[in-house]
Amino acid sequence: MTFEEKLKDVQRDLKEQDVQGWLLYDFKRCNPLAYTFLDIPPGKMLTRRFFYWIPQEGKPIKIVSLVEPYVLDHLPGIKQAYRGWQELEKILFSLAVTKPKIAMEYSPYNALPVLSRVDAGTVELMRKAGSEIVSSANLLQRYTSVWTEEQVKSHLEAAAVLEGIADQTWSLIESKLSSRERINEYQVQQFMLDLMKKKDCLTSDPPTCAVNEHSSDPHYSPSKEKAKEIRPGDFILLDLWCKRNQPRAVYADITRVGVAASKATDKQKAIFHIVKEARDLATAFIKKHYEEGKSLQGWQVDQACRDVIEGAGYGAYFIHRTGHNIGEDVHGPGANLDNLETHDFRFLIPGTCFSVEPGIYLPGEFGVRMEYDVYLDPNGYIRITGGIQEELVCLNRLA
Repeated sequence: MTFEEKLKDVQRDLKEQDVQGWLLYDFKRCNPLAYTFLDIPPGKMLTRRFFYWIPQEGKPIKIVSLVEPYVLDHLPGIKQAYRGWQELEKILFSLAVTKPKIAMEYSPYNALPVLSRVDAGTVELMRKAGSEIVSSANLLQRYTSVWTEEQVKSHLEAAAVLEGIADQTWSLIESKLSSRERINEYQVQQFMLDLMKKKDCLTSDPPTCAVNEHSSDPHYSPSKEKAKEIRPGDFILLDLWCKRNQPRAVYADITRVGVAASKATDKQKAIFHIVKEARDLATAFIKKHYEEGKSLQGWQVDQACRDVIEGAGYGAYFIHRTGHNIGEDVHGPGANLDNLETHDFRFLIPGTCFSVEPGIYLPGEFGVRMEYDVYLDPNGYIRITGGIQEELVCLNRLA
């Protein structure tokens, strides 16, 4: 999509949302969302404030400092350069008509910290001009989070790699323990990481192998110096994510759980099936709304999923959101499935992908999390990627 095409789409959206314009702002790269939308390359020197005003109708306005008057030259619009703060305010105040609604990278009451990129003082400045500031959250998603066909392909390839690595990892653990060889969390982590490299994949951080009480820490990561040895009977959580080593590739992200035994305990089975029920209900909730063409916000999915775990009496042990957006970063800029850490009011839109990964974490015992990814196909159906875990993995050779 060219920038001119994006511009037409934005102006149409502004009319539909009854917003007079979108004011993109940055100072020293404080707003990476604006950089993404404005196609600003990472190497460009930017030391002064700039604004890019997109009105409902007409040409955009590029508001730049005389020190760096060229920073938005690659974009369409009328350039207005300022020398001092008084001139800058005069230009900004000229944007305000009678009580206009202006979209900015702002989140009321900081409900979405990932979106709150415009500082309070700049919001105050625009309010001083008589503007009502609203969130650009649902404008941005279309331009920061919707995948191309090539990105979908890269995601499916990465998801297949992860599934294969998970299977090979369970086999490794089973083989080592059945032959009474020692193996620990760090060695398993490095095994998974090496397989990713061999498959020409990248990862932002190493994958996780967490045993027993370590699996009750959602962000546990083993190290060479501190890694728990895996023994027969242990509970094991594997969390792994990667993307293909190619430009603009996007991530896949999965989690698997199992036991180093031929049979899990009754408690492990019970917690697993509660988490599975929550995962399956959340997915069915998404599927029903999306395939019926009904709008759906991220917080609604989280709450539907959370209600299952709370109803089973484990609400206090589900300590993170249900899922996160996935993109070129494993935690992408789009809508999350979240009504706990934040109230994510963004809509789930076609062409985006997110994880579904509820969990129950019992301190000092074990934690169960199951994760796959859901892609909202623009053709009106959902695609589950990364495989679906239906039962706890049991290493049968360890009977």
